[in-house]
Amino acid sequence: MNIVVLDAGTLALDDAVWSALGKLGDVQLYVSTSSDAETIIQRIREAEVVFTNKVPLSAEVLEAAVSLKFIGVLATGYNVVDVAAAERLGQTLCNVPAYGVATTAQHAVALILELCNHVGQHSASVHVGDWVRSELFSYWKQAPRELAAMTIGIVGFGTIGRRVAAAVNAMGARVLASARTERDTPDYDGFEWASNDVIFERADLVSLHCPETSQTSGFVNAALLATMKRGALLVNAARGGLVCEVSLEAALRSGALGGAAVDVLCNEPMAADCPLLGAPNCFITPHIAWASEPARRRLFDTSVDNLQRFIAGHPVNVVQNNT
Repeated sequence: MNIVVLDAGTLALDDAVWSALGKLGDVQLYVSTSSDAETIIQRIREAEVVFTNKVPLSAEVLEAAVSLKFIGVLATGYNVVDVAAAERLGQTLCNVPAYGVATTAQHAVALILELCNHVGQHSASVHVGDWVRSELFSYWKQAPRELAAMTIGIVGFGTIGRRVAAAVNAMGARVLASARTERDTPDYDGFEWASNDVIFERADLVSLHCPETSQTSGFVNAALLATMKRGALLVNAARGGLVCEVSLEAALRSGALGGAAVDVLCNEPMAADCPLLGAPNCFITPHIAWASEPARRRLFDTSVDNLQRFIAGHPVNVVQNNT
């Protein structure tokens, strides 16, 4: 069985780990692969199995891979694959759900706390001597915000959103949450279901945890941001395409928003002309919420298991075309 991994470097695992995949067939590992169709086709033309994290597999690419039987997405999101084309061509597509719930929720909470406590800003200030020169025992560039005095909006109340909500509620915050289906209401005090419009109007900080779909793509636009409280905060550890970056930059620069912290952007790697590059009070991390070592191992192990079960004739985590 010919197995091709198009962007193995994303997982940053050593060769000994990848050897588990080698027990299932002949493996060709590529650290990275450019997104142009010609290069991708050249690399997977003879493959029976292909794994990808972010390398796009368009209909054109899939049609050219005449031997391809199995596509493994090294992620939960599978928007890099033309699902309808894979189904039409009889290619089984599998993803890895829930491997990064704990680490992604943790990172989202870190972004929330950075916006509230400005740890990085104050550490940098101390290291350039501001505390040495201070006449007082304490000073601040921006006063900390107390979660116990805040309402936190969670847009997308799945497994990650629920963990983030529970964490901030444990520190005293009130929680407003939206979901496609309101179910399994938390039993802690200070929780309330609300629409997205209400969340953006009432919350002191909004944290995004919903998938990017045709309905949610770019929904955080200038009009919605204008409904937020002046000085409110925005966190995005979900998908970059949820937010209109030009509108967010304008809201930050005008002072309408007090700050934003994002782990995801519309274009990744970041484009040199990204509107958020250099925006005031904007923290950006390079899509690392998912990337703890335990999470990457779970991702790999489940991916191998997906292929093993496919070979055995009992595939799991199969992505269905719902269009």
